[in-house]
Amino acid sequence: MKTQLFLSTVAFGIAFALWGSVAGAAPLLKNLWGLKPLETGFLVALPVILGSLGRIPAGFLTDRWGPRLVMSLILGFSGLCALAIALFRLDYHAMLGLAMLMGVSGTTFAIGVAHVSPWYPQVRQGRALGIFGLGNLGQSVAIFGIPFFALLGSWKIGFLILGLASLIWAVIYFAKAKERPLASRARRSWKETLSFFKASPRALILSLYYFLTFGGFVAMSVYLPTLLRDQFLLNPHEAGIHTAVFILLATLMRPLGGYVADRAGGERVLYFVFLGIAGASLLLMTKEIRVFSLGALSFALSAGLGNGAIFKLVPQYFPNETGTATGLVGAAGGIGGFFPPLIMSLSLQLYGNYFLGWWGLLSFSILCGFVLFKTTGSVKKTSYALLTSREEVVS
Repeated sequence: MKTQLFLSTVAFGIAFALWGSVAGAAPLLKNLWGLKPLETGFLVALPVILGSLGRIPAGFLTDRWGPRLVMSLILGFSGLCALAIALFRLDYHAMLGLAMLMGVSGTTFAIGVAHVSPWYPQVRQGRALGIFGLGNLGQSVAIFGIPFFALLGSWKIGFLILGLASLIWAVIYFAKAKERPLASRARRSWKETLSFFKASPRALILSLYYFLTFGGFVAMSVYLPTLLRDQFLLNPHEAGIHTAVFILLATLMRPLGGYVADRAGGERVLYFVFLGIAGASLLLMTKEIRVFSLGALSFALSAGLGNGAIFKLVPQYFPNETGTATGLVGAAGGIGGFFPPLIMSLSLQLYGNYFLGWWGLLSFSILCGFVLFKTTGSVKKTSYALLTSREEVVS
């Protein structure tokens, strides 16, 4: 049980480092190639969109073929993309293409959730998946490490190390990972998968929430190095440290969110999450770095708790279709990370500030809070529903 959790967590960590590596290099490449804000935005956003949309087929394939094979293949492919970045001389367009292809590493979240959740009873899945979510720290390592290696001589060293690590772990994972057979593992067609999405409004609602919490986390993770450089004139190394702290806090909050959701209910946690994000968005509108940093840390805390709570609910509601449901919800979260860097870049290019992005964040957090209230009625009703479901599991 613990071995399988360890294997998936490390795999996710390496994959997430690959997913965030281009964001770590973006401030350096902006100087090297003289990129405009929107060009930089596309560079950091394209890996996000492939990794996001790819979660739907990745979840579908995981339910059909099992996580062992699918995870190993994606780690191998992503590692080869990273090695190509490290070993070949690239221009902006070549880097853009390889960055997008390497974005497939972001699909590993759907695979890992499907691998980990069957090994744990429902009352412990929130904590287990929260620990698995610590793999997000891989992005922090990449965003800090790429500028660090640039100071040592070449930003490409980081891609070389990550590429080799991904290939090695792909072999280890394929050799050591085991799967719990699911009685419901069916050979669904694409048509049946799409009909599942249509017939599952609960999955669509969770997707809306994850669009905000995980999408906001991804957007901040990939764009914060560039924003800190442009708005507060930090150098790439300083911006990398600030971003790494943001990612670290959000990642450490994820297991706590799962743990609290196990005890109090995921929906109840989300009430406080959406309120926290709304407050953080107001602090992020300032141009004073200490207030901005407080807003960023508040956002990290809220988003991390929300990510853990939401993925307590996914296997709880879809125990026999975890891969497919995770693919849908995870894709929504990843897509939520694609648009903000473009909106922020466009806002900067047109108006000289980022207010368009922060007002969008505030508005969307209010929308999610409204949907949560309308679908649960009240916190008391949510708690009662959770207790009822627990009694059914125990009986």
